[in-house]
Amino acid sequence: QVQLVESGGGLVQAGGSLRLSCAASGSIGRINTMGWHRQAPGKQRELVAVIISDGSTNYADSVKGRFTISRDNAKNTVYLQMNSLKPEDTAVYVCDARVTTLYETHYWGQGTQVTVSS
Repeated sequence: QVQLVESGGGLVQAGGSLRLSCAASGSIGRINTMGWHRQAPGKQRELVAVIISDGSTNYADSVKGRFTISRDNAKNTVYLQMNSLKPEDTAVYVCDARVTTLYETHYWGQGTQVTVSS
């Protein structure tokens, strides 16, 4: 089993910044991808950003140029630096990881609330 624990959410004014962290622990063989999704009230969960084991990244169009995903492989931790935050970024941000031990399993964290006030 793998546990994902997020931190760094909170309340920030529009234009501000936040940095989210997600640390993976447990029976980790190889982490293939780590990423962030978000879900706003009444909306479907959407992919925000993902980072693959080779370091390549992918972002939702709505956050390109404002958010940066990074990964510390030694700490099994992924970060999401969020700049120029907008009220529409308000959501629960959830970390996920695809981990291979004997086979690949997809894990999710509990989520952390990000609220951007106008």
